[in-house]
Amino acid sequence: MPLLGDAGHQEMVACLRHIALSIPKPDALLVVSAHWETTIPTLTARKNPPLIYDYYGFPEESYQIQYPCPGEPALAQEIYHLLAGAGIEAALDEERGLDHGVFVPLKLMYPEADIPCVQLSLVNTLEPSTHIAMGQALQSLHQKNVLVIGSGFSFHNLKAFFGATTKESQALNQAFEDWLAQTCSSLDYTEAERAERLLHWSVATGARYCHPREEHLLPLHVCYGVGQTPCSEQFRLKIMNQESSMYLW
Repeated sequence: MPLLGDAGHQEMVACLRHIALSIPKPDALLVVSAHWETTIPTLTARKNPPLIYDYYGFPEESYQIQYPCPGEPALAQEIYHLLAGAGIEAALDEERGLDHGVFVPLKLMYPEADIPCVQLSLVNTLEPSTHIAMGQALQSLHQKNVLVIGSGFSFHNLKAFFGATTKESQALNQAFEDWLAQTCSSLDYTEAERAERLLHWSVATGARYCHPREEHLLPLHVCYGVGQTPCSEQFRLKIMNQESSMYLW
């Protein structure tokens, strides 16, 4: 929908493009997408990954989208070893392509498709601690100018996107967004306290309204694990008439 010009995604498109222009161009990309879950963290290791059109019922042009970025098998191997060095069993997948959680934001941020990209899966237990630990294992990627992108959504209640908005639903949406923004940005927390909040995110007001299932929140946990600090910038925006946010470390 963002790539097809949907009006409800205009703020999202503008924000992603702004972020890409505001940071140094990376030498490589690691994208954690909400749309790939495996039993252990798994990395794409294909030299020229195809696209996976993992959606249904959209206009025909959405299945013609191209994003011919190169893969980076050497980087996938390096990340595999970083995870193993942290005691995290991982795997390489030399067949899988890139899903829409990867190519949609990248086509907006880096339309030239000239930056090598590796995708990292979520773990299907959906344990927050697992995903923070995955990020912690990858902290050294900072030194290699690798941009880690958590491609999820701070709000992901599909029924709410297409249903009626009420005062109660707006209050729940706003409450969770406020909690998430405070958690990611406040200087008042120690990093142990911040991690504890993220581990127990589901007790926050509005949490389960915004995330009936948590797969779209967990890419943020990986990014926090890499950063281990308050975020450097936050962006509050409306996407499909829902309060949403993005965080930059």
